[in-house]
Amino acid sequence: MLMARKICVLGVPMDLGGSHRGVDMGPSALRIAGLGERLARLGLDYEDLGNLAVREVETLEASSPRARFLADIASCCGELRRRVLEILEAGSFPLVLGGDHSIACGTVAGISDHLAAEGGGGGQALGLIWFDAHGDMNTPETSHSGNVHGMPLAAILGQGPEELLELGLRRPLVNPEQVALVGIRDLDREEARAVRASGVRHFTMRDIDARGIHAVMEEALAVVTSGTAGFHLSFDVDGVDPAVTPGVGTPVPGGTDWRESHLVMELAAESGSLLGLEVVEVNPILDTRNTTAEVAVDLILSALGKTII
Repeated sequence: MLMARKICVLGVPMDLGGSHRGVDMGPSALRIAGLGERLARLGLDYEDLGNLAVREVETLEASSPRARFLADIASCCGELRRRVLEILEAGSFPLVLGGDHSIACGTVAGISDHLAAEGGGGGQALGLIWFDAHGDMNTPETSHSGNVHGMPLAAILGQGPEELLELGLRRPLVNPEQVALVGIRDLDREEARAVRASGVRHFTMRDIDARGIHAVMEEALAVVTSGTAGFHLSFDVDGVDPAVTPGVGTPVPGGTDWRESHLVMELAAESGSLLGLEVVEVNPILDTRNTTAEVAVDLILSALGKTII
């Protein structure tokens, strides 16, 4: 099943949210890995909109150790929200290339705001699949590092710094009962408690080991499509096992393998309800011969409808 809508590719070279430099080169690495050519070869209509302007970390000072570079991250996410909203209003599909995972606040705000204006009344709800080795549910009060890329899901769910909470028209941007967190395997105690208390349906790697990725994704898709207009897939490449995607800043052994990762994407495509896709945390500095970007491009194609036959 090929994507019917025009795909608009937008890069967000943000590396302010983490502590490892290099993830700002992720969008370039994905393009060098042949993303545009592969989309065209698949017969998809696409346009590359280039990159958002993001301030370089060397020019900034971390104003707060509890949420480093928060003001600049929020400003970038605000611009990303606006651009995603424009893409959707034009009837196109947003494919956002990160950058660190803090950019998801802007992507989700744009899709959520687009749906808020549709259907009358309170608008339509958005579902969210968050594929990640980590929970990303820290706040400035609970974070041990102050890295904002560990906070975006909390902000999307309505908890965290006001600069991120005020990005969209709705608070929370997504209802917890319409979120599925898939692939987690590395959480500190405070974050584990936050995940359990959030109301988010979460699937750890043990769930995937015990039940299989197909069963987990079927349930996750049921969660994010129940009572929603569709769902956004926020895909952190560190959710994949580092033997497959070594070029990430926070590698955690024991993630999904190559085929399991593709099945996540293929089932998302087959659902017919995918409204947006972002792929984040590709770090070429930590990679080997651009392997991680090449795998990520393959995965993107699966999410946009590429099949074996």
